[in-house]
Amino acid sequence: MANQKHTITTSNFNFPNQKSVYKGKVREVYNINNELLVMIATDRLSAFDVVMPKGIPYKGQILNQIATSMMKATEDLVPNWLIATPDPNVAVGHLCEPFKVEMVIRGYLSGHAAREYKAGKRILCGVQMPEGMKENDRFPEPIITPATKAEMGDHDEDISREDILKRGIVTEEDYLILEDYTRKLFQRGTEIAASRGLILVDTKYEFGKTKDGQIVLIDEIHTPDSSRYFYAEGYKERQDNHEPQKQLSKEFVRQWLISNGFQGLEGQTVPEMSDDYIKTVSERYIELFENIMGEAFVKANVSNIQKRIETNVLNYLSA
Repeated sequence: MANQKHTITTSNFNFPNQKSVYKGKVREVYNINNELLVMIATDRLSAFDVVMPKGIPYKGQILNQIATSMMKATEDLVPNWLIATPDPNVAVGHLCEPFKVEMVIRGYLSGHAAREYKAGKRILCGVQMPEGMKENDRFPEPIITPATKAEMGDHDEDISREDILKRGIVTEEDYLILEDYTRKLFQRGTEIAASRGLILVDTKYEFGKTKDGQIVLIDEIHTPDSSRYFYAEGYKERQDNHEPQKQLSKEFVRQWLISNGFQGLEGQTVPEMSDDYIKTVSERYIELFENIMGEAFVKANVSNIQKRIETNVLNYLSA
């Protein structure tokens, strides 16, 4: 099992023609000549908008390989930003101007939608939710419930299609394309999940515009960090018996943190993650990969992960 020496939790590369670096919660994005983006999926783990102190072995490779594989499996429906994957932890793609909305689509009453429903709300992001539903029931049709970054702070806030257009965040012409692409991607993601004994419950897609004005899918897609999956087997029985669904997402990490007194609130301290616990998280991520992808996970060589990534990216950029 890889230890902390064999994870990548931060990078400090200096590639040829590098213009800038953006460090997100789990990804680090290098701008090459204002044309390409080199996106490195680190092994950082984020929960409750807080990055955990230790990395999870192979997590970056897992998320990158699921996302890039799912992009290839949907590129006949929706164009995307991806050009190449020169390393298990790296995706290279076109520099895009991102739209300032996340397209969240929900097939089931789960997560945030279920919490709002329980609080008595029947309209979410301007979309009517039917009466008489219980948590994890399937919607008659998938609903699109967009989110946008709050004016203050880093959290996402719900927004309706009407408000997006009224505030001029996206033009109507572009927004209709985003909705169409979101539905097509979710349908394909649902079919892929079903072929692997899974239910794609909800997910989010992000889009951007290339320099020539083409709308493309960007960022990750159908990963356990951006999506919620249920196991299809036993779904109906669990619903009928009012039991929680068997989930395939990083929810297990959140539950562990909650049981150890942490929910990202002010004054709370991140609990210590022992090496044994980190090992179990890594194993769970490998299990997620194998279920979502329907294939065995092949561990990359992590004896010197920084050097490996740097060499592979440099070789790609100089080719």
